Amino acid sequence: MVSNYPVQFDVDFPSRPLDRLTTAFRFLVAIPILVVLGMLTGETLHDNDTTNTIVIGGAAVFLPLVLMLVFRQKYPRWWFDWNLNLLRFSNRVTAYLALLDDRYPSTDEEQAVHLDLAYPDARQLNRWLPLVKWLLAVPHYVVLLFLALGAVIAVIAAWFAILFTGTYPRRLFDFVVGVLRWSNRVNGYAFTLVTDQYPPFRLS
Repeated sequence: MVSNYPVQFDVDFPSRPLDRLTTAFRFLVAIPILVVLGMLTGETLHDNDTTNTIVIGGAAVFLPLVLMLVFRQKYPRWWFDWNLNLLRFSNRVTAYLALLDDRYPSTDEEQAVHLDLAYPDARQLNRWLPLVKWLLAVPHYVVLLFLALGAVIAVIAAWFAILFTGTYPRRLFDFVVGVLRWSNRVNGYAFTLVTDQYPPFRLS
């Protein structure tokens, strides 16, 4: 792991046999928590009588944060805490779907998924970079597209392995965690805007 990068992510490897029954029906079991996550991160509410659309959750905080950093050079602590806790929750759900943990995702407890972002000093950040970070991260998007496809294949293989053995193959586990780690670093750089340090091109 790149120990000095401001975005740190890891998942504890399960030391016990994983639940085969919930693994077999993981996507069905996860529907309720996916609905909760969807409402927090991108649900839109349409008013049938008007043309107004209200966007709630994570989709509503990125653009205002860009404007806050560019014009005021401020990153309010409550804003940071919201982003961090939403990302932690999102990653617990993702880890559950990826079969990395068989405990149902908690809305507040850390469980086996660990994500830490360094709270930034906004005055030490380049005030204009937030306008273009999403564009500078395009090479990462391309690589992550292929890595995500590989991770899906790894999860499918792990699904069969867990059903027959109760164990997630360690190499597949490390690969999927590495893809999530890479994705979180890019997210921290381009969208959560906690660092100006360009994300490394590596899984560890």
